[in-house]
Amino acid sequence: MTRATGPGTRTGGPGTPPGPGTRTGPGTRSTAAAPGVGPRLLRSWRSTGGRRRTATLVLVVVAVVVAIVALGIGDYPLSPPQVVRALFGGDGFASTIVLNWRLPRVLAALVFGAALGVSGAIFQSLTRNPLGSPDVIGFSTGAYTGAIVVIVSGAASTVGTAAGALVGGLATALVVYLLAYRRGVQGLRLIIVGIGVTALLHSVNSWLLLRAQTEVALTASFWGAGSLALVGWQQLVPALVLLVVLTPLVMALSRPLRQLELGDDTARSHGLRTEGSRLALVVVGVALTAVVTASTGPIAFVALAAPQLARRLVRSAGVPLVGGGLVGAVLLLVADLIAQHVAANPVPVGLVTLVIGGVYLITLLVSESRRSA
Repeated sequence: MTRATGPGTRTGGPGTPPGPGTRTGPGTRSTAAAPGVGPRLLRSWRSTGGRRRTATLVLVVVAVVVAIVALGIGDYPLSPPQVVRALFGGDGFASTIVLNWRLPRVLAALVFGAALGVSGAIFQSLTRNPLGSPDVIGFSTGAYTGAIVVIVSGAASTVGTAAGALVGGLATALVVYLLAYRRGVQGLRLIIVGIGVTALLHSVNSWLLLRAQTEVALTASFWGAGSLALVGWQQLVPALVLLVVLTPLVMALSRPLRQLELGDDTARSHGLRTEGSRLALVVVGVALTAVVTASTGPIAFVALAAPQLARRLVRSAGVPLVGGGLVGAVLLLVADLIAQHVAANPVPVGLVTLVIGGVYLITLLVSESRRSA
């Protein structure tokens, strides 16, 4: 008597090929019987790591697309294919427009926005507060003060202004750190002290500008608005070199930063020197902001908004450094496009970021008040 066979039925006979779902040996299954592979992949991409990779890829694509659009907009408009050909040395006059006139500004917006985003992510992680950014704490204002001192003293130059901004930012960071230190540095205390130092520095800056000659004061005031209009290859290359030097330091300090987010006691139990690591992170974060300020003037609110927007995109518990940098790059480039082409006349990009940042700050305060209510 012959027994009927079908899918999943043991035939019992030697040499019979296994059907779908048939066991072929101890502990093995055929590839057809692998239910759940799709759901497992979906769950892995819904995890924090998967969201981070997806968000990073999307932000990179957005940055590239916006950069190509920015390179094509102007008095001599270019299509995206023309921009791509010009980037690789084709199309003669179009190549001159893209490589010599527009690319430095677009590249500066991307790189400086990324530096501000990473700096903001560092300080918001250290303070564990969404208001902890270098422009709120006063480090950007301190860099501006250092640059004003150089400009008013008559020693203004690309190198001199950059050095003054860097020294001013680091000196302000040292003062804020020492005033906030009470057996360690707490995030809220650092923010409050920084706000007080910022108010004091604003008064000092106003006094310096009022005492300066009219032409010098106008130059310093225009520079203080934060603009990418005067950034060319001559200003961009030194800033790029400094930021390339700072990048490995940021990568090396990313792990101590994540440990500090868990709390000082937990970080110490892992063998971390908390105050030394915190001071190193403050210096690196201030240096990132000072390099940007020295090249463009103080650009507000990018460092404040970019890390929190990246955190919402990734939906991570901590503030992502890479995501903050990418959001900062896109945010500053879009703001610069608005500053150049939306208004009747071009305006400094710092004014646009002030408007964007003001709207963001109001939204942040309203959401925080509703959460605490």
